[in-house]
Amino acid sequence: MDFYGFYTGKIFDAYEFLGAHPDKDGTTFRTFAPAASRITVIGEFNDWQEWELNKTYDGNFWECYAKGAKPGMMYKYRIYKQDGNCVEHCDPYGFGMELRPNFASIIRDLSHYKFKDSKWMQKRSVCKDKPLNIYELHFGSFKKPSEKADDWYTYVEMIDILIPYLKENDYNYIEIMPLSEHPCDESWGYQNTGFFSPTSRYGTVEELMKFIDACHKNDIGVIMDFVPVHFAVDHYALADYDGTSLYEYPHQDVGVSEWGSCNFMHSRGEVRSFLQSAANYWLSVYHVDGIRMDAISRIIYWQGEPARGVNNNAVDFIREMNRGLKTLHPTAMLSAEDSTSFEGVTKPADQGGLGFDYKWDMGWMNDTLDYFRTAPEYRSRDYHKLTFSMMYYYNDVFLLPLSHDEVVHGKATIAQKMHGEYEEKFPQARAFYMYMYAHPGKKLNFMGNEIGQLREWDEKREQDWDILKYPIHDAFHHFMQKLNHLYMTTPALSAKDYENAGFHWLDCHQEERCIYAFERTDGKERIAAVFNFSDEDQEGYELPVEDAKELEVILASDDETFGGWKKYTKKKVKVTDGKAVLDLSAYSAVYYSIAV
Repeated sequence: MDFYGFYTGKIFDAYEFLGAHPDKDGTTFRTFAPAASRITVIGEFNDWQEWELNKTYDGNFWECYAKGAKPGMMYKYRIYKQDGNCVEHCDPYGFGMELRPNFASIIRDLSHYKFKDSKWMQKRSVCKDKPLNIYELHFGSFKKPSEKADDWYTYVEMIDILIPYLKENDYNYIEIMPLSEHPCDESWGYQNTGFFSPTSRYGTVEELMKFIDACHKNDIGVIMDFVPVHFAVDHYALADYDGTSLYEYPHQDVGVSEWGSCNFMHSRGEVRSFLQSAANYWLSVYHVDGIRMDAISRIIYWQGEPARGVNNNAVDFIREMNRGLKTLHPTAMLSAEDSTSFEGVTKPADQGGLGFDYKWDMGWMNDTLDYFRTAPEYRSRDYHKLTFSMMYYYNDVFLLPLSHDEVVHGKATIAQKMHGEYEEKFPQARAFYMYMYAHPGKKLNFMGNEIGQLREWDEKREQDWDILKYPIHDAFHHFMQKLNHLYMTTPALSAKDYENAGFHWLDCHQEERCIYAFERTDGKERIAAVFNFSDEDQEGYELPVEDAKELEVILASDDETFGGWKKYTKKKVKVTDGKAVLDLSAYSAVYYSIAV
């Protein structure tokens, strides 16, 4: 290992030296603990008796070779502080951990599985000029074998459960909520104890590799959720690791997050090397195709509060980490969950930006959902909540998210957010999604959104698949399948997402009628997207369309096939003197192909 690079926060492969590394006869254990007075390893290979680790290199690193220590065996470090007291810890660089509430690390052989995804890896891209339709999921609650809280499908079992569903519904990427080991199910993986340990809830490292390999075989990319801001406070993990604040800030004012977890001290080179190596580990060892980084606003600003100022050390860290990751993995996708107006989040790192490929457009999400919560009689007042996004859209490279955070904690599900009673919600939800999929920017939907789930997500139970027996939900699911397929096969809706030429308003001044219309194009095909978000039919609406002869309906949210009330027997509309006369149903959206 490059020790100078480790101390200065420059390396991305610390896991190749630190952690537990097996060979044919035993395992080498190494850990970084500068303030420890003594360290021993206990495990299944020595009947949980203490074997001494010896200081190495500059005295801040400790190691020993344990003959007979084999993959699959559990171990812990017993770390003695300067006062002689000791605490048992899992390995910060451990490649496996046992299920909570236990916390022993597990020796894993990372070299055993051989990936067969070279074809996928060669053609992989960040999809800037392609459709990117992401299905976000919590691995343990997509489907469950039973109602038991601790009963989950394994990584391997999910190959035959999840992948066919993704293909049937035209999602080309999944984003998995954190799979790194965590003790509290309710944290959903965002409070980690094992940054290098895939959770044992669903199986072994090799089984996870098989799952990702199977995704790639089916042309599905895998994005892993990653938490570079904070970590769990459990005594056996990173907190107070060597008797000092090795990974965290030593003072609570900035050391404790709003979630009660410990904030990483990003000014320390050792911490930078740890986090950079963890991100690279998932990309290199597991062949994941992207990293979604959680809570970036807490990186940019102290405690996520702009009034407290920019955390320059943390900003520098994220910039340099992204620079290094893109050097190592040019086609890996880096996205930021960031709700701030901080400039340059998706600007390349070598140009002074943070170096992300995508930024979540939280402004679009909040404004749009607020609009659809609002009663129709007030939507004229709020009309420009839906036009505002395009005022700033080209300042960053945006992704449109409807994530897990929007369907929990009393916020209601996406379908439930729609104004009105049960039957009134679905035509609005269909129109809403057509607005989202025509709007520039890549797409992300959390599981359950596509079936119009009305009960908030709970990590302890599977999605409410039974609701598909009700015609209105089945029709909605059918609609989402059609919309996904159209998005994936229509370049006009994605090829020029980040170019001015790919979008222009046809009409954004129908405040009283709550009508919106815009055009999407890839330079060849032209699509007109027209929306009536009022609760009244709008007849005789004149849509301005330049250089066109006729419009042809390619998807309509109010089609009876999807639970609407309109039968589109006549699908073509003539354009005369640059205008097409349309009759728009209440709460409806229509995509038209523009013929010239």
